[in-house]
Amino acid sequence: MNATTIQFGQLPALQLRAPDGAEATITLYGAHLVSWKPATTTGAPGPERLFLSSLSALDGKRAIRGGVPVIFPQFAERGSGTRHGFARTATWRVRDSGERDGAAFAVLALAPADLAPDAAAAWPHPFELQLRVAVQGACLWMTLDVRNTGTAAFPFAAALHTYHLVEDVEAVRIDGVQRETLAIVDKLDQVFEGVPGAIVFDNGADRLQLEQAGFADAVVWNPGAADAAALADMEDEEYRRFVCIEPALLGPQVLEPGGSWRGEYKVGPASAV
Repeated sequence: MNATTIQFGQLPALQLRAPDGAEATITLYGAHLVSWKPATTTGAPGPERLFLSSLSALDGKRAIRGGVPVIFPQFAERGSGTRHGFARTATWRVRDSGERDGAAFAVLALAPADLAPDAAAAWPHPFELQLRVAVQGACLWMTLDVRNTGTAAFPFAAALHTYHLVEDVEAVRIDGVQRETLAIVDKLDQVFEGVPGAIVFDNGADRLQLEQAGFADAVVWNPGAADAAALADMEDEEYRRFVCIEPALLGPQVLEPGGSWRGEYKVGPASAV
């Protein structure tokens, strides 16, 4: 089967498996990609590519720490609403799933009727979100669509807050966000506006290429030792095992009535993307 309903912690989830063995797991809570395993030459899933904190809540009461949270309609505290928005803590609906051209995929949707009353009241704009996740071979594709279904314009920001699993964050090197290669030697929380092309990410073991469209910006984040120790949902030393490199639209962008926006994201081997 290309999509199987499973439990991930206490959360309903979809597990995707492509014919070549590539796998992904997406919880309905937050439409949150919590696992991605590229295919191997044996037809079995390979090593995990996404970091997930060992202390993360998996009960639907708090946002998941790790994987790929969907950020909408605001980034961090850049707005008057909930930090990073409500999309990552809402329960999405499965709209479609299956196989297409050898890739396993799932499409999840979110609208105001799916929100808790307090979230709907805090951001009273008619909208629809749709997230498509697909895996095949050594590649991951994610597409986020935002549609204004109301009669008034609204501003929004969006991001796919990807936690890349690494062996040691100090070995990470990132090209494509600034003129020189970026290394992480301590706490880092930096926005790069107007990213011109692909980002190449050396995780110390191999190189990945991150391509984005629609998402004009990128954010690179690692909490470092001091901030990680202050996070209740992360072990003190876990900061060494990930770096967040996230495609983002920080604008914010104004979406007119009936208008739509699409952000696309592709991750794969630097030699093959």
